Parts: sequence; C-alpha cells; structure tokens
Amino acid sequence: MSSSTSSGADEEHIQKFDQVLQQFYQIVEAIDEPEPDQPRPRRRPIKKAYIRRDREAGALRLYEDYFAENPVYTDAIFRSRFRMCRPLFLRIVDKVQSDPYFQQQEDATGRPGFTPLQKCTIAIRMLANGGAADQYDEYLRIAESTSLDCMRRFCAVVIQRFGTEYLRRPTPADYQRLMAMHEAKHGFPGMLGSLDCMHWAWKNCPVA
Repeated sequence: MSSSTSSGADEEHIQKFDQVLQQFYQIVEAIDEPEPDQPRPRRRPIKKAYIRRDREAGALRLYEDYFAENPVYTDAIFRSRFRMCRPLFLRIVDKVQSDPYFQQQEDATGRPGFTPLQKCTIAIRMLANGGAADQYDEYLRIAESTSLDCMRRFCAVVIQRFGTEYLRRPTPADYQRLMAMHEAKHGFPGMLGSLDCMHWAWKNCPVA
C-alpha cells in the first residue's frame, strides 16, 4: 500500500515538473521572439569618436624634419629610417603623386588633406620597418585606416609606374653588373641569391 502511494506521488511530482518546464520554455520563446505586430527595436549605430589630429601640423613637422633646405635630420638618419636615400624617395613621390589619390585635396569642410609626402612616408615607413598601421599616428597625424589605405594604394601605383623597369627578371647583363659592383665595393666576388662564399679563401675559417 505504501509503495503504490509513493509511486503515485512521484508521478504527480513529475507531471508538475513537466508543467513548470513547459511554462519556462514558453516564457523564453516569448522573450526571444517579439510579437509579429511589434517590430524589433533598432539598435543605435555606434559612432566613432572624432579626433582632430591637426594633420597640417604633422605635414609641417615632416617637411622641416626631412625635406626643408636645412632639415633637422641628416642624410644618414634619413637612409636608416626610410631604407633609401632622400633623392630616390623624392623621385618616387614625384611619380606616385600623378595618381589622384596622392594629390593633396580638400575635405568636405574645406580643410587641406594629407600631402603626398605624408602619404608616401607612412607607406614606405610601414614597408621598410614592418611597423603597425597606427605606429606613426602621433607623428604624421594619420589614422590607422588611412595608413592601411595609403599603403595599399602606394603598392598598386608603384607596380603600375615602375613595374616594367624594375619589377622584372634580371638579364645576364644585370647579373654581370651587380657582381661587378659587389666586387668593386667589397673586394671579392659575390654570389647572387646566396650568402655562400666558400669559394673565397678565409684565413679565420675554423677547422675541425
């Protein structure tokens, strides 16, 4: 008698638990799915904070540091930071700025945009030093997204302007000229594409 009574009580508890569980599922579905007559509330778009970077000051500082008549930094410092000499950089800027993107333009408010020197500097410094896109923001006043855009456009324009002249396979005459330049500068013949110099006698070569 007691066993039948306990089993009946257990079944009653199980039925009550199932009812509560079904009610819980109904509440969750009602929360997740709004009524058809009530449209979903629109989320407010997240607005990015506007930072007035004063790009004019960045352009002036860059010019005075590297491109003025008496620049702050010497040619040796320029070469170590840009991985090229100043005349070569200016030649690249002159060719690249024929593209409309690298020409200085005004924004919607009438303020002058970035100069060709700023755009080419951020692209070459990123490529030469492997820096992050926002690494030179404090100095050149260029945001991360603009820096990445400059680098992509710069690479495309350089390929377009210099591809046929420099981005090609070297000819046998190029090989001979490069090896002659290497021997004239270092005093021994070199090997293109390899650091192996075992053909050159080295008095300090370790022996077993």
